[in-house]
Amino acid sequence: MLYRKMNKAAPGLSILGFGCMRLPTTEDGKIDEEQATGMLRYAIDHGVNYVDTAYPYHNGESEPFVGRALGGGYREKVHLATKLPSWLVRSREDMDRYLDEQLARLKTRTIDFYLVHGLNRPFWENLSALGVTDFLNDAIADGRIRHAGFSFHDNTALFKEIVDGYDWTFAQIQYNFMDEHYQAGTEGLEYAAKRGLGIVVMEPIRGGLLARNLSGIKEIWQKAKVRRPPAEWALRWVWNHPEVTVVLSGMSAPEQVRQNVALAECGFAGSLSRAELSLFGKVRKELEKRILIPCTGCKYCVPCPHGVSIPECFEMFNRGHIYEDEEQTKQYYSMFLGGFFDGTPHFASLCQECGECEEKCPQSLPIRENLKKVGEYFGK
Repeated sequence: MLYRKMNKAAPGLSILGFGCMRLPTTEDGKIDEEQATGMLRYAIDHGVNYVDTAYPYHNGESEPFVGRALGGGYREKVHLATKLPSWLVRSREDMDRYLDEQLARLKTRTIDFYLVHGLNRPFWENLSALGVTDFLNDAIADGRIRHAGFSFHDNTALFKEIVDGYDWTFAQIQYNFMDEHYQAGTEGLEYAAKRGLGIVVMEPIRGGLLARNLSGIKEIWQKAKVRRPPAEWALRWVWNHPEVTVVLSGMSAPEQVRQNVALAECGFAGSLSRAELSLFGKVRKELEKRILIPCTGCKYCVPCPHGVSIPECFEMFNRGHIYEDEEQTKQYYSMFLGGFFDGTPHFASLCQECGECEEKCPQSLPIRENLKKVGEYFGK
């Protein structure tokens, strides 16, 4: 296992972090506790020392599971990360209430890396008004948390604003070779790093989509002198960035844990050759050819008066076709556009064909027609 340090946190952190959002489950949807515990402890026994969970994962069962799985001395071997459920906070008192509940669920007196979860413009403005920075200062002072960070789902401009809004230790962003310009992106990564923040990366393999052996893509990877499976290429690309501290993997099977632990032995920054890096551009170009709706995500079309998250609908639709993965993409569509964060659905089927969005679209896209396609594809 290789380790990297955050500027504002003393310990060396394993470059592979164990994400507890996609743990193996039983037929009834519950966490397969025996298998998941074995996987987590195997990872820790082989050098993983960063474990990430959150209040809502596995319908609220991830934190209690982690608390049990880290018994028997394993809690002392890891740096534990979890997140304040931003969308549930209505008062300053809520912040303390959720943190205290999480400490109890995780069976610990302190959380090493505590994140404000899933920040976007509405969440950040609400939490700022309620005093989230004072809350973080107080929680650090009384020892309930050691380091404060945030995870992020919005544009680069807001990311920079949040980075500059508090003395954060770290930020967690979605980052992979297909998302260089998505949300925080490379620009945000470099901005935060220059200001001394550590970077934790989520979705390095885009929920497993970049691990698929797609026709037209596997032929590109086979041109490399050193043959690697797609998942290894994706992980190595993220680890190649020296700004990145930890790469999270939401592992759901023992074999994935064994493979990723083995790969982490080779995840040196700057270790990919120029020829190898050129392959990523070719793969990206090939995948982008499969985009069916050429939406740039500029968001001129929103807010929609009927609540449709138009750019996100198109992004999910394209994602399903690019990676030939309708089933998983439907799950993401239902979760992220079904009101998981704000309690309000934002599906394509809510479109009333008023046409207001098309008047604003710089690309002159037939948005109403495309939303019908999205609705048919996802069934809502």
